[in-house]
Amino acid sequence: MKKANKKAITMFKGRQIRRHWDEKRELWYFSVIDIIAVLTEQLDYNLAKTYWTTLKNRLKNEGSELVTKCDQLKMLANCIN
Repeated sequence: MKKANKKAITMFKGRQIRRHWDEKRELWYFSVIDIIAVLTEQLDYNLAKTYWTTLKNRLKNEGSELVTKCDQLKMLANCIN
């Protein structure tokens, strides 16, 4: 794969999504909150963040182990207006 911008913003449905390229693993990581904001058509970053927190807690309470594997990466400041 050609050299990628390590911290880049991409577009999805006309909205900005923050992402980070991990060279060792050759994987892109995307901001879950940005994706939730697009999918729920939420313009307020804090409301999208609250949605993710609520969903994550519900999944944990149901015994889902997927949420425990969600690492938090440093990304550019939120890009949702």
